[in-house]
Amino acid sequence: MIRVRLTRSITWYLVIAMFILGIAPRVDAGLSSSELIAQPGFSRSTDMNRVMKVIETKMVRERLEQLGYTPEEIQSRLNQLTEEQLHRFASTLDELKVGGDGLGIVIALLVIAILVVLLLQLTGHKVIVTK
Repeated sequence: MIRVRLTRSITWYLVIAMFILGIAPRVDAGLSSSELIAQPGFSRSTDMNRVMKVIETKMVRERLEQLGYTPEEIQSRLNQLTEEQLHRFASTLDELKVGGDGLGIVIALLVIAILVVLLLQLTGHKVIVTK
């Protein structure tokens, strides 16, 4: 009797802990480089290099070609941007995530399924599926 109570308590504790860990948002933290702090302004050439590095990736280049843009048109449009617009565009490029993280969702679903099966086994319940 005591063992069953203990098992149920531990099971519910684990279910609640996994739920709380599962809903907590993922936070990417790290050290900021000192060179960004030291520079009060921003450099157009640095921002342009950042943007060009992203544009030169195969996937982005192919998508721009599908939309009908030539490399000359892209370069002329980038040259028309003001320094502030270019800096804002370059700084938002780092925040973009391509494709998303589907592996995390699959792992979370597997953990939930394992916990449900474990809970059913520990409580002695059986699930019968009929048509």
